[in-house]
Amino acid sequence: MAEPAEIATLNFEQAVAELEAIVDQLEKGDVPLDRSIEIYERGEALKQHCEKLLGAAEKRIEKIRLDRSGQPVGTEPLDPS
Repeated sequence: MAEPAEIATLNFEQAVAELEAIVDQLEKGDVPLDRSIEIYERGEALKQHCEKLLGAAEKRIEKIRLDRSGQPVGTEPLDPS
């Protein structure tokens, strides 16, 4: 499922904030069913967007390799998989 264009422009913090607001609305239970379905679907798209952003960030993080004396000798991917 492709995410809506405006969700694709959100940074991680914005997407999480909107997702939290959606969860709050749904937990209160005072939203009409048709609106609940609509905001649930948006929440799912926001969740997928956040996962994509986190995955991209994880790929950029590197682990520092140390030699036997504890001196840095280079870097390697944090998760080589």
